[in-house]
Amino acid sequence: MIDPVAVSIGVFPIHWYGVIMALAFLSALIVAYHNAKKAGVNPEHILNIATVAIPSGIIGARLYYVIFQWSQYRENLWEILAVWHGGLAIHGGLLGGITAGYLYVKKQNLSFWGTGDLIAPGIVLAQSIGRWGNFINREAHGGPVSENFINHFPLFIKNQMYINGSYFHPTFLYESLWNFSLFVFLTTRLTRKKFQGEILLIYLGLYSTGRFVIEGLRTDSLMLGHIRVAQLVSLTLIVTAIFLYFYKRFRATKLDV
Repeated sequence: MIDPVAVSIGVFPIHWYGVIMALAFLSALIVAYHNAKKAGVNPEHILNIATVAIPSGIIGARLYYVIFQWSQYRENLWEILAVWHGGLAIHGGLLGGITAGYLYVKKQNLSFWGTGDLIAPGIVLAQSIGRWGNFINREAHGGPVSENFINHFPLFIKNQMYINGSYFHPTFLYESLWNFSLFVFLTTRLTRKKFQGEILLIYLGLYSTGRFVIEGLRTDSLMLGHIRVAQLVSLTLIVTAIFLYFYKRFRATKLDV
């Protein structure tokens, strides 16, 4: 088992989860900053968006998780602040971050869809990196698997997925790899997009497709009755992204005629 504390400074522990999340945010910022410069957009806007979107995303991700796990927190309200223990829901993070970013770009008279295209590849890269925080905390894993199955993975993953006498699906890894492949795809697509918002909508649709499938393997899903919340949200995003993609593509084609 990997120690969740990376290093201690005096009596203050620095958790691997926090280190990995910081690295994820920094990676997203670097990618978006580079994309903005390449597109001829003032990259200072990316820095400004980050200052409002990252805190809003963290708050949104935590509140989203706490709301659906309220029975776990109502007797210990201070635990709500212990984000290093895990419990950040990406859909809540996206809602908080996108809302803050939207308010900023509208105030600055920037294109929401165009800015979203520049930021989306960095977001999915951050998600890919962030899943390794779940690995350290031994969370966001799937159901039990045989030792023969887990032997197909590197030893350090096998050992970390041995929890309470059983091996579990490393679903964090599945999603990390899926997200990284999306990062590569979106990055190569960025210079060939046909309309504003294309990259953002592809991200929302494809990320949500992968999340819908992988969520079905997990054992710690946030539930709404008998429905997995992440699957419900993912399905909604898939349908919305497909509709908007073809609508905006049709509009762009019509304007070119």
